[in-house]
Amino acid sequence: MLVSPLHAIVPAGGAGTRLWPLSRASHPKFLLDLTGTGRSLLQQTWDRLLPLTGPERIHVVTGQRHAAAVAAQLRDADVLAEPSPRDSMPAIGLAAAVIAAREPDAVIGSFAADHVIGDDELFHAAVREAVDVAATGKVVTIGLEPTFASAAFGYIEAAERLPGMPTARAVARFVEKPDAETAAAYLATGAFSWNAGMFVTRADVLLGHLERLHPPLHEGLRTIAAAWDTPRRDEVLDEHWPRLTRISIDHAVAEPVSLDGGVAVVPGRFAWTDLGDFASLADTADSDDAVWVDADGFVATRTAQTVSVVGIADAVVAVTDDAVLVTTRAHAQQVKAVPAAWQERGRDDLL
Repeated sequence: MLVSPLHAIVPAGGAGTRLWPLSRASHPKFLLDLTGTGRSLLQQTWDRLLPLTGPERIHVVTGQRHAAAVAAQLRDADVLAEPSPRDSMPAIGLAAAVIAAREPDAVIGSFAADHVIGDDELFHAAVREAVDVAATGKVVTIGLEPTFASAAFGYIEAAERLPGMPTARAVARFVEKPDAETAAAYLATGAFSWNAGMFVTRADVLLGHLERLHPPLHEGLRTIAAAWDTPRRDEVLDEHWPRLTRISIDHAVAEPVSLDGGVAVVPGRFAWTDLGDFASLADTADSDDAVWVDADGFVATRTAQTVSVVGIADAVVAVTDDAVLVTTRAHAQQVKAVPAAWQERGRDDLL
């Protein structure tokens, strides 16, 4: 089977509010080196994708305020700047439409800018199988093997094996984030994987599903893409982008197409985290130096100040030049409320 080279789309958006004050709207987590590798999460994503694509086929979709920083970190990337966030489907669809206008038979894959993956070889093997499956006309997702009954992720239920493919299966259904009891029941069946939001398909297949399911969104993206490599880009983008439906790729395409048997899942057997909060960061990165007295936990400091913790189990402390956060791993998801609370007090400088 002749398969076109893969084009990687990297949506790089969001403020990472659960990692405040390290991650801000002005310098979000994907631009930061949170794991101590010397490379930002975005740069690590680039490094991981490069052997699969080459530099000319990595396309980063980001907000206009971050486009210059992205271009500075990834000098060879194709950076597509969106005027405002409209969720994952318009972002991925924009890149897909632009790529399809340049290369009609392209295979595309969408990979988030803030994932940490433990084994590049296993990741590459899963993506290569996903590309083979995508060439047959399927939308393919890479499902991650659950390591615990998480209520923080969506799940994918696998059905029968696909003929001629090493590990790929049809997708029976996507399910939203469950409660802990339901998640445990999913794991017990052995049929469910975590939905990490990685999708591989032919660009024409994705756009065809959009044309059928969301005609106005499809028309807007095609119109913008037709002008993208012309002097009219900004004019057309400003006119049509605000009208695009705000919707995720899961709700726009993956879920409805799976009901018709059009989605497959390839198991990803590599270690993975999306660094969604301080609990996941503490599991991934080394704690900075601190004094612990009848206490334990994780410290991330971006200043010369010393940190001492007394009498708090599973503590999380984050220190920057202008802010200090103290919480616990159990409350890591609630950190997202902090920036909004400071904004209500007029402290937009902390966002």
